[in-house]
Amino acid sequence: MPGGTEWIIIVIAVLVLFGGRKIPEFMRGLGKGVREFKDAKDNVRNEFESGIKEKDVDTAVKPII
Repeated sequence: MPGGTEWIIIVIAVLVLFGGRKIPEFMRGLGKGVREFKDAKDNVRNEFESGIKEKDVDTAVKPII
């Protein structure tokens, strides 16, 4: 993990490469990407949990005969 000096160098490099006007647009896009990733992760988790619950219900309802 970068320390304090490394973060300062990274921030300066980003400012030089993208300029001050592009950074808010870049951050918005990054935030949107992170949000979409989180939503997809939550959807997969919900599908997995609902599949487990359905499997539990199916095994609990089967007659023993």
